[in-house]
Amino acid sequence: MPSIVALDLETTGLDPEKDTIIEIGAIRFNSRRIEEEFSTLINPRRPISEFITRLTGINNQMVQNSPTLEEIIPELEDFVADLPILGHNVKFDLGFLRQEGLFRYNEGLDTYDMASVLLPSAGRYNLSALGQHLGIPFPATHRALDDAKVTQGIFLRMVDIANELPLDLLAEIVRMSDKVNWGADYLFRNALKNRGRELSSAVPPKRGPIFTTPAPPPITPREPAEILNPLDVEEVAAILDRGGLFSKYFPNFEFRQEQVTLCRAIASALSDGYHTLAEAGTGVGKSLAYLVPAAMWALENNTRVIVSTNTINLQDQLINKDIPDIKNALDIPLKAAVLKGRNNYLCPRRLEAFRRRGPENADEARMIAKMLIWLSETKTGDLSEINIIGPTERAIWGRISSNDEGCSTEMCVRRMGGICPFHRAKQAAHEAHILIVNHALLLADIATGNRVLPEYDYLIIDEGHHLEAATTSALSFRVTQPDMDRTLRELGGTSAGALGRMLVIAQEVLNADQMSALQEIATHATDKAFQFQNYTKHFFIAVNNFLEEMREGQHPSAYAQQERIIPATRTQPAWSNVEYAWEDALKALHPLNVSIEQISQALSEMSEAGLEEIEDLISSINNIYRQLLEYENNINALVFEPEEDQIYWAETSPNRQYVTLEAAPLHIGHLMEKYLWHEKTSVTVTSATLTTNGEFDYIRDRLSAVDADFLALGSPYDFQSSTMLYIPNDIPEPSDRNGHQRAVERGLINLCKATGGRTLALFTSYTQLQKTSAAISPALAEQGITVFEQGQGASPHALLENFKTTDQAVLLGTRAFWEGVDVPGEALSVLAIIKLPFAVPSDPIVAARSETFEQPFYQYTIPEAILTFRQGFGRLIRSHEDHGIVAIFDKRVLTKQYGRMFIDSLPPCTVEVGSLSNLPRTAATWLGI
Repeated sequence: MPSIVALDLETTGLDPEKDTIIEIGAIRFNSRRIEEEFSTLINPRRPISEFITRLTGINNQMVQNSPTLEEIIPELEDFVADLPILGHNVKFDLGFLRQEGLFRYNEGLDTYDMASVLLPSAGRYNLSALGQHLGIPFPATHRALDDAKVTQGIFLRMVDIANELPLDLLAEIVRMSDKVNWGADYLFRNALKNRGRELSSAVPPKRGPIFTTPAPPPITPREPAEILNPLDVEEVAAILDRGGLFSKYFPNFEFRQEQVTLCRAIASALSDGYHTLAEAGTGVGKSLAYLVPAAMWALENNTRVIVSTNTINLQDQLINKDIPDIKNALDIPLKAAVLKGRNNYLCPRRLEAFRRRGPENADEARMIAKMLIWLSETKTGDLSEINIIGPTERAIWGRISSNDEGCSTEMCVRRMGGICPFHRAKQAAHEAHILIVNHALLLADIATGNRVLPEYDYLIIDEGHHLEAATTSALSFRVTQPDMDRTLRELGGTSAGALGRMLVIAQEVLNADQMSALQEIATHATDKAFQFQNYTKHFFIAVNNFLEEMREGQHPSAYAQQERIIPATRTQPAWSNVEYAWEDALKALHPLNVSIEQISQALSEMSEAGLEEIEDLISSINNIYRQLLEYENNINALVFEPEEDQIYWAETSPNRQYVTLEAAPLHIGHLMEKYLWHEKTSVTVTSATLTTNGEFDYIRDRLSAVDADFLALGSPYDFQSSTMLYIPNDIPEPSDRNGHQRAVERGLINLCKATGGRTLALFTSYTQLQKTSAAISPALAEQGITVFEQGQGASPHALLENFKTTDQAVLLGTRAFWEGVDVPGEALSVLAIIKLPFAVPSDPIVAARSETFEQPFYQYTIPEAILTFRQGFGRLIRSHEDHGIVAIFDKRVLTKQYGRMFIDSLPPCTVEVGSLSNLPRTAATWLGI
C-alpha cells in the first residue's frame, strides 16, 4: 500500500466560503509505519467564537502569534505532495483546502464511508464513537493532530476487517466498483490485491443472501378453544404476590401491591371480555402485570394476545427479558414473537435483483456493499440491526425492503424458499400466543381493515399516552420534491432505471414488432416523466412563493415556516398559482400513469417466458405506479378537494432548502371506536400517564373510550421522602424572554455547582437550550462539570450514556428526553424543568384540533401539557433508593389559575417555594451534599 496522509482540520465554522482554518494536523504513514507528523495552529485573522473554543479548546490568545494559512501552505504542500488524503468526512476537509487552491487532484479517502460499509451495525459513525468502538488508543479531542491519529487508527482497523472478508464477497464488491467510483472502493481493491494468490481458487459469489438460520416449517394455524375457559383471577394475581411463583424463582423479586392489583384487573378484563384504561405510576412493573395474565389467558384458550408498544426499547425488554422470565418462572410452553411493518425487513428477492443489475451510482454501490457485508452477520434481516444513514440510504432501503405490496406468499416461497425475513416473522406471528407489535403497525392494521396482523380479539396497548400521536403519524402523508424526484429516477427512462432494464430484458423475449411497440410506450412514458418532473419543480416553486407571500415581507426565521391550507387559504391570490402549477403537472401525470399501466400489462404477458427479472420488474413498476397515485390523490386533496377530517399544510425547512406538503387526520377516535372498542373482545390501554388533574376524561375523549372501565394506581415509591419539588417564586415568567433566560442561566450555574452536576434540564425550545448551553458551559467547566447538549451530533442514546458515565455532568435536552430516560442512582439527582411543556399553538395539528373545542386552552392544550409534564417528572425517581430534587423554573405554576393543575397531577412530594438564590443551598441540603 502506498503512503497516505491522514489529515484533520479545525475551523471557525462549517462553510468553506465564509469560515477559515484554525488548526491543521496530519500524519504521513505507510501501512503501520508513521513517516512524519505535521501540526500547526493557524491565525484566522478573525475572532474565534466561544462555541468553537468550547468544542476545540482553541482560543484567540492561542492563535494570536501563529502563522497565517498563506505562510504554512508551502510546507503543507511539500508534506502532502500528490498522496491520497485520508479524513473522516474528508469532503469537509478537502472543501476548505480546495477553497485555497490546494490538493485539487489528490484522491480523497473517507473513513466515515469505510466504516458505514464495513461496520453496518455500528450505532454511530462519528470519529469519537468509532475510536471507542474499535479500541483506538488515542482519544478524539477535536484537536487536529489527535483526530488525525484516530482517523489513521480507524483506517488501519478497516484494512484489517476488509482483509478478513470472504474472497468471493471482496471480488463482487470490487467488480461492482469497476462501474462506479464510490469512495471506499480503494480499501476493497487493496484487500483483493493483497489476497491475489487466492483468486485462482475463488468460488463465484453467491447470488442469493443466505441467512444462517434455516427456513421455518409451514404455519401451524392456531385453533382457538371453542368454549373459552375463564381465568382464576386470584390464582393469576398470586403469581406476582408475596410467596408467589415469581418470588420463589427470582430470590430478589420485589413485591409491589400496585403490580398485583393491575395484574388482577387485566386478568379480569381478558377473562370477562371488557375494555380498561389503566394508569400505573413509575415503578409498578406494568409489563409483568399484563404479560402474566396475557400468557395464562392465551395458553388456557389457545388464543392470541397482541401487545402494542410505542418504543423499540420496550419491545426489546418484553421479548428478551420479561417473557423469558415468565416462561422460566412458570415453566410454560409460551410462544412469543415480534412483528414489525414490512419496511423493517430486508427482501432477499429484491436485493438479489439489485445485485444482478449492479449499481447505477455511487450511493447504490455503497449500499450494495453495505448490505452484502451485513448479510454475513445478520440472522434476522431486521432493519433494527443495521444503521441506515440519511435520506439517500433510506430511499435505497425502501427499494430492497419487504415493503412490496405486489409480493405474495406464494411468490416469496417459490423464489426464495422461505428465507425471507418478513415471511419468517409472519409465520412466527401466526403461531405466537403473545405477539408484540408497535403502535404504527397496529394502526396500519386498523387503517387497512385488519389485513396486516393475524386475527386477534385481545389487545394490550402499553405506552398508551402515545396512541393518538402514533395514529396521527401512521396515517399522515408527506412529500417533498426530492421524494418525487427519487420515484421518477427509479422509473428512469429508455436507457436507465426500471424502464431501461425492461427494454434490455424485452429484447430476449419479444419479436421485432412487439419490441417496437414496447419501445414506443417506454419513450412516451419517458417523455411524460420528464415533463412531470419539470412541472413538479414549478409546482413546488409556486408553493414556496405562496409561503413567501404569507410571510408578508418578513425575513425567514431560523425555524420552519408552517402554513395550514384552509378554505381561507384558497382565496389568497398566490394560491391560484399553486393550483395552475398542479393542473399542469396533472396533464403529464395522467398520461404517464396510463403508459405505466400499459407497461405493467406488457410485462405480465412477458412473464410467461419465466424470467425472474421480469417478475422483479413488475414489482418495481407497480410500486412506482402506487407511489405516483398516492402523490396524485393526496396533493389533489390538498390543492383542490380537501377532506373534512384531514389537516393540510405546507412547510419550509429552516434552511429553506425544500418545501414539504403534509396531511394528517383531524380525529382518530372514530377509528379506535370502529376497529378496536367495537370489534375486539378486550382492549387494555395502560401507561404511567393517562390522567390529567386526576381524571381520565381527556384521554377517554381523545380515544373515544367512553365505555371503558378505568383504574388509576399510584407509584410504589415514597415521593414524599424521596423527592423535593422546588418552585422559585421570584423568577421572571417566560413571557419576559430576556429576564427569564438570564434567571435560568444564573439558576442552573449555581444549582449545578452546588450539586456537582448530576442534573437533567428539560427544555421546550432548542434555541433556548443552545443559548443556555453557551452561557453555562464555560462557568461549569471551571468546576470540572461537563455539559452535554442535545443536537451536538450525538444521538440521544449516546448523550445519555455519556451523561451516565461522567462523574460530574449536566445534560440539556428537549422533547427526546422528556420520557424514556432511565438513570437510576446518584448520576441523576436533579431535574430542572425550564418551562411548562405547552405545544406550539401555530403547529398545524395543534391549531386544527384546538378549533374543535369550545375552550381549547383548558380542554386540549393544558391536558396535553400535563401529560408531557408528568412524563418529564418521572425521569427523576427510578428506584426505591433514588433521592432527588425537581426544580421548576416556570413561575406560572404559582401565578396562573391553571398552575395548580400541574402540581396536583404529580404524586405527593415535599414542596418548597422560595427564592431562586436559595435553590442551590436547599438542593445541596436535600441531597446531603
